[in-house]
Amino acid sequence: MVNILDHVRWFYRVFGLASLYNTGRDAWLIIIARTCRMLAFGTNSLVLALFFSALEFSDWQIGMFMTLTLLGDVLLSLFLTLVADRVGRRRVLFWGSVLMVFAGVVFAIFENFWILLLAAVLGVMSATGTDFGPFRAIEESTLSHLTTPATRSDVLSWYVTTSTLGSSIGTEVTGRVVHYLEDLDGWTIQKAYHTVFWVYSGMGIVNMIICLLLSSKCEVPKEEEEPETEENEMLMMNGQHEGDEEEDEQLPLPEMAKQPEAPKKAGFFSKFSQISKATRSMMYKLWFLLIVDSLADGMASYPFTNYYMDVKFKPSKSTLGDVMSVAYFLSALSTIFAAPLAHYLGLINTMVFTHLPSSTAVLLFPAPSNFPLTVVLLLIRAGLNNMDQAPRSAFIAAVVKPEERTAAMGITAMLRTLASTAGPTLTGLLAENNKFWIAFVVAGALRIAYDLGLFVMFVNVKLYEHEEEKGPMEGSSTATESRRTSDEEEAPKI
Repeated sequence: MVNILDHVRWFYRVFGLASLYNTGRDAWLIIIARTCRMLAFGTNSLVLALFFSALEFSDWQIGMFMTLTLLGDVLLSLFLTLVADRVGRRRVLFWGSVLMVFAGVVFAIFENFWILLLAAVLGVMSATGTDFGPFRAIEESTLSHLTTPATRSDVLSWYVTTSTLGSSIGTEVTGRVVHYLEDLDGWTIQKAYHTVFWVYSGMGIVNMIICLLLSSKCEVPKEEEEPETEENEMLMMNGQHEGDEEEDEQLPLPEMAKQPEAPKKAGFFSKFSQISKATRSMMYKLWFLLIVDSLADGMASYPFTNYYMDVKFKPSKSTLGDVMSVAYFLSALSTIFAAPLAHYLGLINTMVFTHLPSSTAVLLFPAPSNFPLTVVLLLIRAGLNNMDQAPRSAFIAAVVKPEERTAAMGITAMLRTLASTAGPTLTGLLAENNKFWIAFVVAGALRIAYDLGLFVMFVNVKLYEHEEEKGPMEGSSTATESRRTSDEEEAPKI
């Protein structure tokens, strides 16, 4: 019995459950909200391209639809991210959920291409099955604010893990439901797909409720919004109370002279200017690599992957749902190990060494001529694909100043979404000309280039320089003993 408890304590500490528990209720609610949202996005990843094909939209139209939808996500994400810290993160997440409900209802009712496109552009509809909308950047910034350097990668790993489980459940249930409804008398495949979108709207309503339960701890603290206010007020008071002494009277003037530059303006360029030059010089390189990776993801998204397998092998919808559900489940299972690996290998090493085999699987995906081997490559891709997400978010949070995080993560999300918009159109054109397989070859090659570039450019970057609690200076070697010690101290005794 004692040995079992020792193993439970070890798992609780090493796999980040202690960090998640200590972070508090708001972190749990954010993770639950994203899990429900990704359940809805999982339904999309299975049926969206198939739904359009059933409505007899051309492959080019399908690709163009996804491109324009992602462009809508770019504009919406940019606007909501820019105003999130000023008007309130919880409020922005709530209204983003409302837009998700709106899009789901329209898809559940209409079949006209232009009406569906308008709803997808104006609302929140995941065209690729991934979280490219306005939510993720704000949630990751909030979780980074709620955590410490020692607990951040653990919490972000569970943020990815549970959401991937949501996607797994969504695809499994959707495949079974569509297969069941399709066999009922009086039900067409289009009607079965419409039913799935009602589930999408329902998850949006759940997100709205959860947003109402979040506390004010999720918002930007006053000292982060206006770091110089208290100091300036003290200087002005000194100037008023010591006005008889000319030397003292001059002290606040240099600080007061800076005041016209302090007010924050809305808009992309003002938000961009809030990121320091040192941070920008590093983020330029990371943004370039993420653009390459996101273009690849847009070309070989899961909806297109399902569509490719459906066209090439014509499995049943339930079989397709089972395959994607297992893929998402393996992805969720693997992300549990992302945080422990990040502690021992370092953030960049974990990102590269796990993502590279996944990229190779994408490159080889069109090669097999039989369904089982194709599924094996899909499972390799999906099983390792998300292990870089939490370390990547933790890396961004570790190299930027706390007050820069929302802007940096928002711009990162915007650029990634913008880059992915070209992918679906390219894939649609290739599919239209019977060259569907080329999309996966190009996507795999681009992903491999991203992995190698990431290792070369960032493996020796120093982390946590802007936070009071310093983390290890992670590089190509394993994490230092001091990091492991800090993790052990962070975990509560059971």
